[in-house]
Parts: sequence; structure tokens; C-alpha cells
Amino acid sequence: MSTSTSLPLAGRTAIITGSSRGMGAAVAKRLASQGANVVINYVASAGAAQAVADEINAQGAGKAIVVQADVGSVADNTRLVDAALRAFGRIDSVVLSAGYMDNRVLADVDEQDYERHFNTNVKGPLFLIQAAAPHMKTGGKIVLFSTSLTHASVIPSNYLVYAATKGAVEQMVRVLAKDLGVRGINVNSVGPGPIDTDLFRRGKTEERINFFTGLHPQKRLGQPEEVSNVVQFLVSDEASWMNGQTIHVNGGYSV
Repeated sequence: MSTSTSLPLAGRTAIITGSSRGMGAAVAKRLASQGANVVINYVASAGAAQAVADEINAQGAGKAIVVQADVGSVADNTRLVDAALRAFGRIDSVVLSAGYMDNRVLADVDEQDYERHFNTNVKGPLFLIQAAAPHMKTGGKIVLFSTSLTHASVIPSNYLVYAATKGAVEQMVRVLAKDLGVRGINVNSVGPGPIDTDLFRRGKTEERINFFTGLHPQKRLGQPEEVSNVVQFLVSDEASWMNGQTIHVNGGYSV
């Protein structure tokens, strides 16, 4: 398929953090299918990231490049922005899907665990947005990732630090929507429920996974593509009046 201006995101550039697998990879593929040029970001999974980029480039709609960067590092975030500008000359959207989750109850939380959560889930997104925003124009879109756990009444006790980081993300969205909104840049977030990804399954028994499955009306986990569809909407022109919102994508897990 050749690139066509009929594709709604043709000619635009999106940075997607944590996009070598899971929801980030699904977002990158979805945006590229709509014509966007995408920056695939990874920390250690070089092969997986390249496979996502190769699949996108083979489709012939949007183009993809691969950039290694630890989004918890301010210097690496600057390098990620510079790479996007060198390759495509512009930044239209930033999707912050990279995340860290290590489930621990209060007694087991240590400083290293705390810092890794907040560096990846809060510090990284904040400073990547700071680096990218000066290069974005009116109509730009920023999408952060929260979680439906911030609104769920049933929350396991070992999600303490992870849930705290996502609460911080939602407050960042509210404030940045006011800050960047004056420039016509919209800032929103998606709050997925349990999605069938490596990150979700890590460290969980099959019994625990089945427990979360049973909390959904359809008795299944969400799929990464069901989140990427919502992200595509949020970076599109159709979402021009969406600003400062968190959209929960959870199949009725929490309402």
C-alpha cells in the first residue's frame, strides 16, 4: 500500500515510548497504518523493536525508525526527541506507553523499587513532554497512560507504588492540559484495565490472571489493539475538543 494523503495521519510524526511490544507496539502499528511516521522506542528489546518497525515499513503507509532510550532518563528523552526531528523533521504526537510495574505490599517496598516506578512512570513522561513540546504546533496531541486501578474500588494491596504513579499521571494530565492547551496542544490519558500483555502477566499465577478475567462482564482480558484504537482517536483531528481527560478502556472492569 502506498502512502496517501487520504490517510488521516499522513505526514505526521508520533513518538511512542515502550513500543517494542504490548500496548505500545499496537499503538505504533495502528498509527502507522493511518499514515503516521512513528518512532519506536525500546530499552533492551532491540530485536522486538526492529520487528515492529520492519512490519510497519513493509506495509508502506507510515514509516518507522527504532531508537533505544531509557525514558526514565532526562538525557535519553532529549536524544529521543532529537532522533525524531532528524528522521522526520517534526513531532505531532507523543504517546507515553512505557511503564514499569512490580507488585509489592508496603512492607516490601524499598527505595530502589519506588524510584524505578516513579522514574519510568512519572519523571520520564514529564521530561519527555518538556523536551518535545517546544517542537509541537497547534493541533499537537499528547497521550499518557494511566490505569483503571485509579478508579477501581477493588484494588490489590500490592499495587501501592504503581497505583501512586498513575495517580500522579492523571494529575499531570489535568495541569498540562491547561499549560499546553493555550498553544492548541491537547493532553489526555487512557486508563486501561487488565490488558493481556507481558507486563500484566509478569509475576502472576494463572489463578491470579483468571481472577482478573472474572471481574470483566465478558469474562476476558482486553487486547492491546482495543487500547490502540482509542489512542488513535486521541491523536486524530476528531479529538480536537478532548483535553485534560482520562478515558478508561476496561470493558466494564471498573465503571
